[in-house]
Amino acid sequence: MNIPYLQRYLITGLLTVFPLWLTWVVFEFVLRQLSRLGAPLVNAIAHGIVRVIPGSERILDLEWLHFLLAVLLTLSLLYGLGWLANRVIGKRVLAAIDALINRIPLVQSIYSGTKKLLAVLQVKPEGTQRVVLIDFPHTEMKAIGFVTRVLREEGSGRELAAVYVPTTPNPTSGYLEVVPVEKITPTDWSVDQAMAFIISGGAVSPDSIPFTPPAKKGEPVDVAAFRP
Repeated sequence: MNIPYLQRYLITGLLTVFPLWLTWVVFEFVLRQLSRLGAPLVNAIAHGIVRVIPGSERILDLEWLHFLLAVLLTLSLLYGLGWLANRVIGKRVLAAIDALINRIPLVQSIYSGTKKLLAVLQVKPEGTQRVVLIDFPHTEMKAIGFVTRVLREEGSGRELAAVYVPTTPNPTSGYLEVVPVEKITPTDWSVDQAMAFIISGGAVSPDSIPFTPPAKKGEPVDVAAFRP
């Protein structure tokens, strides 16, 4: 048996399967979370149907059917919530929920912080640079980050940017770094492009990428471009 050829083909097969596997892992995770949300209501409906229609438990006990119904039910509820949130009555209900949650100290911090982060990542105002590179974990390495807001250093008044640095392949976890604006490297990437780069482990990316901050090149730093 030719060992070099065996290794080459195994690696080629792994590289071929990995994108499909990673896509399935993310897709399965989303489906399972949707199923978990709708499972209690599906179980309650199934028990009610069994009481009305004896013998139907043979079909309703199928695990894949419960999973499918739970996913479809959750998607329907999410669609309904989205539709309601765009109506006047829905906005009033959401405002009442926000006001209630804002009265709970610890929950209010998590809820409002998550809501603001999602709002920042979803909307990119015209002329605002959202996707950037920062020195992390040291000056010879870069990490993709999202500017969430610009602050001022107490005393000196220097401009500082709050940058959320997501992890690979799960961008929902990450780090929050406070970085001087002059040390940030701006990009022309959209949030979608940055997410594809992060989730794919760098496999999906443009052919070129900036690496040196404008300040090191002697170029003026456009602080206004980083403001949400």
